[in-house]
Amino acid sequence: MDTTMPIKQRGISFGGFLVGAFFLVIIGIFGLKLIPAYMENALIKSVFDEMARAPEFKSATAHDIQVAFGLRTSINNIKAIKPDEIDIANEQGKLVLSASYFVKVPLAGNVSLYLDFNPTSTQ
Repeated sequence: MDTTMPIKQRGISFGGFLVGAFFLVIIGIFGLKLIPAYMENALIKSVFDEMARAPEFKSATAHDIQVAFGLRTSINNIKAIKPDEIDIANEQGKLVLSASYFVKVPLAGNVSLYLDFNPTSTQ
């Protein structure tokens, strides 16, 4: 007769694995829906930074800056903001571009997520 103690098994059960996999898939799907909005925000911020550093825009008028931003948005396929929605300021001799906008991301059915973005050029 075998009198040794059985080794206690460790790990998760199949049911626990399914529950964990379900939550990971849901989080992944929502994450994939949010990535394009964050990528577009990063693109807008990089355009703002590039334009604020460019010497030809230091003395440009607001209209010239908006036209140049409009051209860059058409090249980069930016649809979140329009050129007339840009806030243009000149702080201590430095050009500062900023905007404030929101993006509605549909998640599932009638559930949506509103994301507020405030990109600005940094010096």
